[in-house]
Amino acid sequence: MAVIGVTIRGVPYAQAKRRGDLRAPGQWTKAVVEQTRGLPTVAEACFVKVTFLLPANKFPTDFPYGPDLDNLLKRTLDALQTTIFRKARGRDSCVVALFAMKTKVDDPREAGAHLEVLPVTV
Repeated sequence: MAVIGVTIRGVPYAQAKRRGDLRAPGQWTKAVVEQTRGLPTVAEACFVKVTFLLPANKFPTDFPYGPDLDNLLKRTLDALQTTIFRKARGRDSCVVALFAMKTKVDDPREAGAHLEVLPVTV
């Protein structure tokens, strides 16, 4: 397996929204699928490193640390099941190690996620 590295552009979202732009989570899923569709596939165990690049409006005063990292990961990894993880038995269960973080970006046009997938020998 080759090392995969990509920056997915768009605003990362976690779960379904109840107010605001209700289409936004689906748009993030679509962005992940479209921007990883042509990448190599993973068929074996791998290590995933992801950095979510979030615009300032994702850090409101009542949530100064931004959206839950586990929920951002869930939506993103689920979307990858149809692209780079589609040939792996158990799809995203091939991820045996994970490093994730989130950070604020000044310009909303920089929003997205930097994704790296590396092979692991088990």
